[in-house]
Amino acid sequence: MTDTAAPLLSRLSLNQETVRQWSLPELADGCARAGLRGVGLWRAPVRAYGVAAAARLVRDAGLAVSSLCRGGFFTAEDPGERRAALADNRAAIDEAAALGTTTLVLVSGGLPPGSRDLPGARERVADALAELAPYAAERGVRLALEPLHPMYAADRCVVSTLAQALDLAERFPADRVGVVVDTYHLWWDDTVGAQLARSGAAGTATATGAAGPPSRIAAFQLADWVTPLPEGVLLGRGQLGDGAVDLRWFRERVDAAGYRGPVEVEIFNPSLWSRDGAEVLAEVIARFVRHVV
Repeated sequence: MTDTAAPLLSRLSLNQETVRQWSLPELADGCARAGLRGVGLWRAPVRAYGVAAAARLVRDAGLAVSSLCRGGFFTAEDPGERRAALADNRAAIDEAAALGTTTLVLVSGGLPPGSRDLPGARERVADALAELAPYAAERGVRLALEPLHPMYAADRCVVSTLAQALDLAERFPADRVGVVVDTYHLWWDDTVGAQLARSGAAGTATATGAAGPPSRIAAFQLADWVTPLPEGVLLGRGQLGDGAVDLRWFRERVDAAGYRGPVEVEIFNPSLWSRDGAEVLAEVIARFVRHVV
């Protein structure tokens, strides 16, 4: 291993959806055996296992939780649905705090049925952030708004670009609301380099006015873009190096923006889920060294 690879590899974190075939104990054991220091977790399997038990399991394996996915879905117009979404997000914040992660990933939500009002939906996201950010800050959790590829704008995420995510995040102190950089969702955007630089320049204000995080980037996730996309598109993420994304380019610019946190590999792909989990993880590590470092 080169002198350059070692510190970067120490930041590698495996999102549990990359090896969905593993139970939570298998995930913790497999990552620890492979020498990883972090795992990204999802709420449904954590809840099924028990939040407190999951926190102990990960901690006892010598791992840290790099992020918890996910909160969000703030765009409902119905007051009752909106109250329910906010209550669910407060629960997600509590779960993140119990797991010891400072990062809760948020997916904004799509257009309400029958609506074509994208700007209005984005304003409801801002309203939700304003209500939730103080609650999260009291619990040591930073809200991380994730822009998704525009193909998800109608039904899943009205925040489609890093610029849109930063426009929302910058209404709040940097230590309360950040953004997620996911290569799968952002690789196509020819403004993303400038927006990554912006995320570093905009990342110093805190709620008290003191110096804060050096970057608005709260999480950095990797997956490749491969075609043809499968029906439904959600499960079409590619293994690192198999597609069109210049992963190293992203990593270098995220680093230049001041981000020094975990680098999380998050791949939804049934072909990976059908294989031995340890084999998939070994391949992820090898690809990370080859294409990201």
